[in-house]
Amino acid sequence: MRVMKWSMIALAVSASTSQFAMASSQEESKGFFEDQSLNVLSRMLYMNRDWKNNDSDEQSYREEAGLGVRAIYESGFTQGTVGVGVDAFALGSVRFDGGTGRAGNGLFAQDSSDNLEKTQSKAGGAVKFRLSDTVLKYGNQFTSSPVFATDDSRLLPEVATGTLITSNEIKGLELSAGRFTSLSDQTAMGRDTINGTGLKSANIAGATYQFTDNFVGGVAASDIEDFYKKKYLNLNYTLPINEDQSLNFDFNGYDTKGEGQELAGEADNRIWSLAAAYSLGAHKFTLAHQRSTGDAGYKYGADGNGTIFLANSVQYSDFNNKDERSWQARYDLNMKTYGVPGLSFMTRYITGDNIDTGTNDDAKEHELDIETKYVMQSGPAKDLSFRVRSAFYRGSTGVGNDNNDFRFIVEYPLSIL
Repeated sequence: MRVMKWSMIALAVSASTSQFAMASSQEESKGFFEDQSLNVLSRMLYMNRDWKNNDSDEQSYREEAGLGVRAIYESGFTQGTVGVGVDAFALGSVRFDGGTGRAGNGLFAQDSSDNLEKTQSKAGGAVKFRLSDTVLKYGNQFTSSPVFATDDSRLLPEVATGTLITSNEIKGLELSAGRFTSLSDQTAMGRDTINGTGLKSANIAGATYQFTDNFVGGVAASDIEDFYKKKYLNLNYTLPINEDQSLNFDFNGYDTKGEGQELAGEADNRIWSLAAAYSLGAHKFTLAHQRSTGDAGYKYGADGNGTIFLANSVQYSDFNNKDERSWQARYDLNMKTYGVPGLSFMTRYITGDNIDTGTNDDAKEHELDIETKYVMQSGPAKDLSFRVRSAFYRGSTGVGNDNNDFRFIVEYPLSIL
C-alpha cells in the first residue's frame, strides 16, 4: 500500500506539471482565515425498536431519545506553493430518555452497570496540506469511501484517525489513498475500538472518473488487517429523456476475502446490486435487485458501519446474508410540484430469499419502510427539518427477529462562519 500511495502522489505531481497553465485550487487560495468555515449541526433523535418474536429471556423493546450537537471548523489554506490548514470538531450529546431496561439502540454508551450515560462529548482535529489540487490530511476525520466509511445514523458520527490523500489534478478524475489506525464508534468518546474488535490498520485506495456529464465510474480497494480485503466497483449512468423525465442506472459490487486472523469470521463473499430509477416530474419509481454469493454473507463494521454502498441496505436490514437474493420496489414523491416545497415522501418494500442459515438454505426476510420529511424553506428557522422513519421487518428463524423500528429526527444546520 505504501508503494501504491507514493505512486498516486507521483501521478498527481506529474499531472499538475503537465497542466501548469490551469489555475489550481492552491493558487486560488485566499488564506487560512479568509477561507475558513464553522458549521454547527443539532440533531434530536427519538428511536424505538419493538421485537415481536424474541425469546422470553431476551430484550424485546428498546427506546432512547437525545440531542446531539456537532461543531465543525475548517480553515482555509495558507498561500504559497504548499498550503497548510487545520480542521477541528467538537461533538456532544445529552440524553432525554432511555433507561437500563430499554437501552441498546446505539444512541448512548452504557457504563459497567449497563446504565446509559447522561452526557457524552468528544473533540478532535486534523492538519492538512495542499499542493496544487492534491490534499493530504492527517488526524481525526470523517470518511466516505465505499471501502471505509464512518457511519452517521445516530446522534453522533463515527470518527477515524489516520492519513488520507485526495487528488483532483486531472479534470474529472479523483484519486484517493489512505491509512487509518483507529476507528471509534458513535457512542465512544475516545479512541475506543469499534464493535468490540480493535482496528489494527486499514489501507484504502480509490478512483472515480466522470466519463461524461451523465456517466461516472469508480473503483476502490481496502486491506483491513486481520479482518478482510475488499474490492469495489460502481457504475452510474443517467439517461435524460426530457425536462421532466430521466432514467438512472446504478451498479454497486463488492468482492471480499478474509485476511489474517479473520476476526469477524469467514469473509468470502461477492455481493452486487443494480438499481433502475425512473423520474417523472415530482415522482420517482425505483426497482432494484441485489445478490450475495460465496461461503459467507457480506461483512462490514471494522471498516466503519457505513461501509455498505448497496441498493438494498435500508433502514433496518441490509439483505446481505449468505446466498441471499433480494428485490426492492420504491416510490418517492416531492411535493414542491404540488405547491408544498420542502415536503417529501418515500416508501419501499424489499424482500429477500434463498438465505443459507446453516440449518435452512431457503430462509426469507422482508421489510417495508415509510418515510416523510419536511424542511423549512425560509424565515429564522430556514433549513430546520423534521423527519419520520418507520420500518416493519419480518424474518425467518435464524435470519432476524421480527421488528418495528421507528425514528423521529429533527435537525437544524447553522453556518456561523
